[in-house]
Amino acid sequence: MIIYVNGAAPREGNGSKETPFRHIADAAKIARPGDEVLVAPGIYREYVDPVHAGTEEARIVYRSEKPLGAVITGAEVMRDWKPYKGNVWVCRVDNGVFGDYNPYTTMVGGDWYFAPVVRHTGAVYLNDRQLYETETLEECIAGGVWQPSWEPEWSVYKWFTEQDGNETVIYANFQGKNPNEEKVEINVRRNCFLPSKTGVGYITVSGFDIQKAATTWAPPAAFQDGMIGPHWSKGWIIEDCEISNSKCCGISLGKYYDEENDHYFTRKHVKSPTQMERDAVCRGQYHGWLKEKVGSHIVRRCHIHHCEQTGIVGRMGCVFSLIEDNHIHHINNMQQLGGAEISGIKLHAAIDVVMRRNHIHHSTMGIWCDWQAQGTRITQNLLHDNYAPEGATKALGSMMSQDVFIEVGHGPTLIDNNVMLSKASVRLSTQGVACVHNLFLGAFTAVGGGTDNIVDGVNQPRYTPYHIRHRTEVAGFMTILHGDDRIYNNIFVQNWPVEETEEKEDMGFRMADNQVVGTQVFDGYPAYEEWIAQFDLDHPADMMKLASAHFSHLPVWVNGNAYFNGAKAWEKEQSKLSDTEHRVSVELVEKDGGYYLETNVYELLEQYRTGLMNSDILGCAFEPEQRFENPDGTGILFDQDYLGSHRGTDTVPGPFASGEEAKKRLW
Repeated sequence: MIIYVNGAAPREGNGSKETPFRHIADAAKIARPGDEVLVAPGIYREYVDPVHAGTEEARIVYRSEKPLGAVITGAEVMRDWKPYKGNVWVCRVDNGVFGDYNPYTTMVGGDWYFAPVVRHTGAVYLNDRQLYETETLEECIAGGVWQPSWEPEWSVYKWFTEQDGNETVIYANFQGKNPNEEKVEINVRRNCFLPSKTGVGYITVSGFDIQKAATTWAPPAAFQDGMIGPHWSKGWIIEDCEISNSKCCGISLGKYYDEENDHYFTRKHVKSPTQMERDAVCRGQYHGWLKEKVGSHIVRRCHIHHCEQTGIVGRMGCVFSLIEDNHIHHINNMQQLGGAEISGIKLHAAIDVVMRRNHIHHSTMGIWCDWQAQGTRITQNLLHDNYAPEGATKALGSMMSQDVFIEVGHGPTLIDNNVMLSKASVRLSTQGVACVHNLFLGAFTAVGGGTDNIVDGVNQPRYTPYHIRHRTEVAGFMTILHGDDRIYNNIFVQNWPVEETEEKEDMGFRMADNQVVGTQVFDGYPAYEEWIAQFDLDHPADMMKLASAHFSHLPVWVNGNAYFNGAKAWEKEQSKLSDTEHRVSVELVEKDGGYYLETNVYELLEQYRTGLMNSDILGCAFEPEQRFENPDGTGILFDQDYLGSHRGTDTVPGPFASGEEAKKRLW
């Protein structure tokens, strides 16, 4: 059955074509498996709470009749502004508008939130751009630049709020513009399209413009909300949507609400944050964390931008999902929120999650896979400008900017055929990672048991779970030993000069990031033959004598890489190309509506060739004893490049099968 919705209908109807509903939420109350909710163009200022689940054989589909024509927004237009002082105007809102959730008394914050200033979940928008919140009315009136902002010229637009009895009072500095003549909106609703209960699965949301909601901070042990998401269910498809201007997260694929575990550290402080995360994993079994019940979502062809925590977030509920062909950019550029949960895509327990063909740029971080990145594959993505711009104050966690961050997991995590052009390419505070056929302009950082696990000079064991292969059930726990990495057939280009730096503190962690591009960061790690010799497998094992071996760095495998502009190789790499004579240039240019690489690197590869890689060569990650393979357990042959072109037997390093392929449009 097709259920029709048209906000421009003359009066409320019954969902038929002749007399459609005026609100999507009314259709969501009656839609059953196999139904399609067809929504006419218009602006729908409402919260949609799907009541019924679809089934794998008969999904419930919500479709915008015209692509991006139907807008679901958590904001309301505010026209009743009065001059206050200088460029500042004031409005008053009766708190009854907000129901039981007032964004102007609800603060952003909780576990892993480290910003020195706590903000409200509310927001003010001028012509679809969020204004900067101030701590005082005087700061709002002054309208100065917010120094950490990535867009300082916009940061002079300010707002401030206070309560007066049953009214919310909002002051805003519009810098000379008349808000009664411009498009000005304020956050009213927490979410746009999100079931209030769990287990509402097999829903498709297609072609909507979803924007402006007062979402809350979404750390891994708390309930994770977003403007849209499945809320701990299975089999959603979110496709061809535009997702923008969330106070915190755009799409949430994440965690259930658990009263005992929710924001535990912030509320009680007594258990360590890491133990709190282990509790969340184990408690998941009581909330149905099984492959048969949770995950297996698809997010595809969405345009996600201007969200201030993440574009896509997910803790455990993201398992077995596919995230492909999305354009994600300008995440956390305001730099008014800060903490350890900020990225274009931020996933915990991305078990068998595939992220492919995404374009992620101008974000504090590109992709962050935290804990349990087991069976995770990051492939054929274009990542660039995910680093604080020159002149911006490095605050609120932006020191940790990079294209990809893999943290405290046991693998196997596969990063292949990506183009990574930011100043820092990959942070590896983890083990069990394979990097195959990538182009890196930035460095590997935090490789090893050094500063990445040290707080106040004390080593912090990070015991994290690994799982039964291609399942959610926990197989064991172990701290991170580092190593167990495979680095094959990549191109490393030292694109930025190495500057003298000193160890700094960021978010409570002391770190001095490596700036030298290449695999030299693995110097001191054993090759496999050296590591395995400790165990003397031909003789009975002495468990006590092997204690140190069991907690030493794991081996690494590095081979077939090419190094340019001073990029440096691992001391034990046997087959490599190190070009110290020529200057390589790599530039990403926009032309003809697309993105292209202009580079001479493939000319300088000359006749250097590498072997074609596959899952058997990469082997198994150490702790889970699982191959670097597809989610269905089949092997991977790396014979397709960034664009999907065939490599054949004439294999060169990097993400492109040939220099001609590298000239084609990337996005």
